Amino acid sequence: MAEQSSQDRNLPASQRKLTKAREEGQVARSRDFGHFIAIGTCGALLAAFAPLVADWLQQMLVTGLRFDSSAVQNTGLMGERLIELAIRLMLVIVPFGLAMMAAALGGGIVIGGWNWTLQPLMPKFGKLNPLTGLVGIVSKDKLIDALKGSALALILGAIGALFLKAHVEDFAGVMAMPLPAAIRSLSASMLGGLTLLLLALAAFAMIDVPLQRFQHAQRLKMSHQEIKQEHKEVEGNQEIKAKLRARMREMTKRRMLAAVPKADLVVMNPTHYAVALKYDDKKMGAPRVVAKGADLLAMKIRDLAKDSKVPVLQAPVLARALYAHAELDREIPAALFAAVAQVLAYVYQLRAALAGQVAMPAAMPELNVPAELDPHHTPVPDMEVYE
Repeated sequence: MAEQSSQDRNLPASQRKLTKAREEGQVARSRDFGHFIAIGTCGALLAAFAPLVADWLQQMLVTGLRFDSSAVQNTGLMGERLIELAIRLMLVIVPFGLAMMAAALGGGIVIGGWNWTLQPLMPKFGKLNPLTGLVGIVSKDKLIDALKGSALALILGAIGALFLKAHVEDFAGVMAMPLPAAIRSLSASMLGGLTLLLLALAAFAMIDVPLQRFQHAQRLKMSHQEIKQEHKEVEGNQEIKAKLRARMREMTKRRMLAAVPKADLVVMNPTHYAVALKYDDKKMGAPRVVAKGADLLAMKIRDLAKDSKVPVLQAPVLARALYAHAELDREIPAALFAAVAQVLAYVYQLRAALAGQVAMPAAMPELNVPAELDPHHTPVPDMEVYE
């Protein structure tokens, strides 16, 4: 099953998986490139400061090999001299080491970019399983790394052996040279051998960099099932989202129906739309829609309004316009102010007439609803005149 799952992973990694892999410390790194950069930096520094290094080495040897009677008689003086020589040695070696570390760090950033995470340091007890370790040892990536490391060791060893064979007489002749000349000769020979090693490391780095990037991309490949699962995690489970939307619609419906008994009036298209309005001149700048619905919900709003003695007016054009353009719990559009004001005025007169305060109003006047706000309005095309 694991082999089959590995074979199914033939899709490139998504950006989300690449980001997660970087957070876990999984980035493409080339050890050969890092070795080449570090050793090349050290070689360049040695070549640039060769005269200074040769003089410093000569002084170190002269100072270290100088003895006098006071040094022999006072053992404490020998310890002080040893500490002094160690400090001098560190003052030269430490800068070279720091330069190599900086170069290796820069080489890693060039290949995989800057990535700071502590997750690789976290303990992973699953790796203590010996079976998992055996599977990792015989994996394809480990086999490639082992072959590459063996080839590099053989090539570097062959270069070193051939170099020593070609310069064995020069090294033997150093013993007969004065100290300054011997140091200069050894420095030149070491730089030559270091150049050959750098050329070999450069060749391996040119192969290893694209190889590591390819292996990293292969390790992060995804299957169709993983793509689907990631999409669900990012976008959310569609079934759960559908249930949440249905629950929100049900809650909105209940809240609307609870607001209908407190409305001032309900404007209806007789069979399709119903919009409940409320207006309080002390709290609202304009009438507000407290409930609206179509078809069965419109009938429910109508019945609830009649049971609560809320006036229900038949105004098809206004009902359609309010349903299409007015938002729930929001004030009505400014373009419908005049029409709604006419309806409210008619309702107030009707209530006053039912209370015996004024005469019964006539039929409701024709409402001033802009035609473009009616979703059922069909504009008449311009007539073309032909001569």
